[in-house]
Amino acid sequence: MDALYPRLLVDDFDACARFYEAALGELLGIRPAKLLPEAQYADWDLRGEGALVLMGRARMAEAVGTADLPATAGQDRSMLVFRVDDVDAAAKALTGLGASPVTAPQDRPGWGPGLRTAHLRDPGGNLLELQSY
Repeated sequence: MDALYPRLLVDDFDACARFYEAALGELLGIRPAKLLPEAQYADWDLRGEGALVLMGRARMAEAVGTADLPATAGQDRSMLVFRVDDVDAAAKALTGLGASPVTAPQDRPGWGPGLRTAHLRDPGGNLLELQSY
């Protein structure tokens, strides 16, 4: 049983599912455990544990009774962090898969010794951080 896993609520399920299918294959070597476009649901497992779930934002809003409220806007409220061996190569790979660069790969000595990061947005606008240290 998975104790905790991130679920991203996305507006463009198809674009995000294609992106994460390619990105998680590239970065972690995993394929979707479930990919159900008609249900706007997909999930990925890593070593037997839940790693990521995507769900259409409208489906969740309908489920929790908030469909008549405006979508969130403003500063980011969540971020997925990928620990990778090579931030520069991973940023290039994700950009090639459709991610939009936010910050170029850079050293972050103020955040931690030997830390290097890059920030991107997936096709749904979710913030991603690539990091190595």
